[in-house]
Formats: sequence, C-alpha cells, structure tokens
Amino acid sequence: MRKFFPRNNRSPFRVIILGFMLVILTGSLLLMLPIASQQGVRTPFLDALFTSTSAVCVTGLILYDTATYWSNFGQLVILLLIQIGGLGVVTVGGAFAILSGRRIGLMQRSTMQEAIAAPKVGGVVRLTTFILRSALVIELIGAIALFPVFVQEFGILRGAWYALFHSISAFCNAGFDLMGVKAPFSSLTDYAGHPVVPIVIALLIVVGGIGFLTWEDIRTNRLCFKKYRMQSKVILTVTGALIVLPTVYFFFFEFSQEPMGRRFLLSLFQAVTPRTAGFNTADLTSMSETGQSLITILMLIGGSPGSTAGGMKTTTLAVLLASAFAVFRRRADPHFFHRRIASETVSQAATIMMMYLVLFLCGGLAISRLEGLPVLTSLFETASAIGTVGLSLGVTPQLGCFSHLILIALMFFGRVGGLTLIFAALSNTVGINARLPQERITVG
Repeated sequence: MRKFFPRNNRSPFRVIILGFMLVILTGSLLLMLPIASQQGVRTPFLDALFTSTSAVCVTGLILYDTATYWSNFGQLVILLLIQIGGLGVVTVGGAFAILSGRRIGLMQRSTMQEAIAAPKVGGVVRLTTFILRSALVIELIGAIALFPVFVQEFGILRGAWYALFHSISAFCNAGFDLMGVKAPFSSLTDYAGHPVVPIVIALLIVVGGIGFLTWEDIRTNRLCFKKYRMQSKVILTVTGALIVLPTVYFFFFEFSQEPMGRRFLLSLFQAVTPRTAGFNTADLTSMSETGQSLITILMLIGGSPGSTAGGMKTTTLAVLLASAFAVFRRRADPHFFHRRIASETVSQAATIMMMYLVLFLCGGLAISRLEGLPVLTSLFETASAIGTVGLSLGVTPQLGCFSHLILIALMFFGRVGGLTLIFAALSNTVGINARLPQERITVG
C-alpha cells in the first residue's frame, strides 16, 4: 500500500482510490458484526465485502435481501455507505473539513476537483458546498413525496424510514430497496402501475445521474439553454434521447399487453433505471432477449460525469458518436454546439469504451464458464456490476466465490473509473517530448 501511495506523491487519483478502499473495508467490518443481521449472526467477510462494495459503489447487486436479512443497524450502515459513495468519498470528506472550519489546501482542492469533475480548481469549495446542500434538499423532497404512500402501508415511523431510504438510494443511483418484506428480491414490482412511486424514483434517478456541474448550470442560467456549458448541453441532450428512445421500444414491444397507463409507467421506468439505478418495476426474466440486451447496453452507458451514477458515461458515448460523424463527413475534428472537441478527449473516450467492453466481456465469459450459465445472463450481471447498476436476472446470490470476486472488482472499477485507476498507477511516469516517426495505417 505504501508503495502505491507514497507520501511524497499522493496524486488526487490515488487519494480517491484509497478513500473508496477504506470506506469499503470499514463498511465490510461493520456489516460483519452480529448486530448488523436480523438473526444476530456474523456475516462472512466475502459476503459483507460484496454488500459494502455494492453500497459504496452505488451498484445495488445483493447476496441477501436487504429488508429481511439486515437489521435496522445493518440497513443504516448500508444507507450511509450509499450516501458516501453517491456523493463521493472526497466530497464527503471535504464537507467535514468545510464544516469544521479547517483550511483547505491546494492539494485537497485539486483532489476535490478530480472527484466532482470540476473544470478548474478555483471555486471548487463553493461548488462542493452547493452539491452537498442540493443533494440533501433533493433527497428530503423525494422522501416527503414518498412518505404519504409508505405511511399508509407501514405506519408513520417505518414509513418515514422507507421514504428516506428509497429517496437516498434513488438519488444516489444505488438501487437498494426494502421491499423484500413483500417478496424477497422484488424491488419495486408491486408499484409498477402506481401513480407516485415510479415517477418520484425515476425523477430522483435522473436528477442524480445528470451530474453536479449540470445542476449548477441549471441553477445559474435557469431555462436559458444557450448559456449552458457545452458539456451540460450534451448531457441533457443525450440523457433525453436515452430515455425517450428505449421508452418507445419498451412501450411497443415489451409491455404491449398491459393497460395503457401501466404500460407507459413500466416502459418509462425500465428506460430510466438501467442508467444506473438498479430498481425495477417489471420482471426482467420475462422480457425478450432483445429487451434484456437493450438494458445491457443502457447499463454500460450509465449516467453522466461528476454525478452519482457510474458506467462509461453519456459524454463518452456522445464524443465517440461525434467522432464517427466527423469521419463520415470528412471533417478534421468532431464538434458539439459549434465547439470543437480536442483529439485528447476523443482518445480518452475510445480508451474508456475499450476498457469497459473488454472487462465486461471477459468478466461475463469467465462467469459463464465458471458457473455454467448462459452467456447473455452472465453478461447481464457483469454489465450491471461495471455500470454500477444493480439489475439482475436473479443469479447473483447463487454465484460462487470467484464470480463474486469478479463482480466486486467490476463494481469498484465502474465507480472509481478506468482513467482514475490508470492515472493513479502511472502518476510517476514522466512524459517524453520526443516523438517517433509517423506512418499511415489503414483501418476499416
């Protein structure tokens, strides 16, 4: 550990990775305590590690039903891990520093900048404060909206706890739920046609997944779309398309037998939740292979940078599509909204996509081979893990230890980010100005 995190070279990327590791380990130890389970038994370390990783990485894949296995203490630990993981370990740490009145140095500001994907170091403390306040307000509004529904079913105290838990879990794109009291691993299927719960949860997922900088743009410029940053414009455009198009598909091809209102809610929710929340209101195993494949693609894309969501990110997809269109139209550079995209950004987007696809495919094939499962089922699980989604076709609890370790590694990679891991590992590398001779190579 000291070799990877030497005192004289603690880059922001390494601090972020170490922070996530420490929180995951702490959460694992707390979940191992007998008080964390309803039966008062000690949870095996690997199972506790899997649950803690899933919570901190806001994934939602579980080995035990959250409502029926974990005690109130265990559920509280999971909720705190979700909140820390959703807002970011560094962001939460920065919040404590701000509240305590401590001076935040340049190194800490640089780390906070990387953690929230801020464009510059200047104003990062103010932006962090805005993020924390906005998150708490939005989660409280979500809990208030859900409270009347849950209080009718579970009473005042339990209804308030359920409303708060699901609001935080949805906003942080975690996908953990407490509806196992109705049927184990049932998620929100009992509310498929409900007029409040699916809409509120979907709105929380979208708001949490569009990114902190987009919030600031909306707060500053209101509805004046032209004044938004180019990144915010791209995020909102791509997010809208990734909600509308899958909704149309699900509406006409997956839930056509349902009544009109329920059909629309099912279609909309299944379009929103794969990026990257993990709740579901439909039985995913009953969907066609085409529908499951579409959800797999959405899980890999994920949310937006600097948000509570994981995945490759909407901007990565947008940059690659813009680059492809530039090639088709024989233009030198891709562009969005009359702004040119740097070649370095295109290279990073291609690298991110390659890493996600390789790990997604290798992990899925390995699990398929180890467990004797269909390849599509295994790829669905690995896409859910690396996209930090949490949707499952019901096989996660039955997987073996090696498969669980694969999913743990994929969840950590998906939340921390591939480039963060690479930059952390290569931060000691010194750039070389000399350039090798160039020669053309034909592709395509």
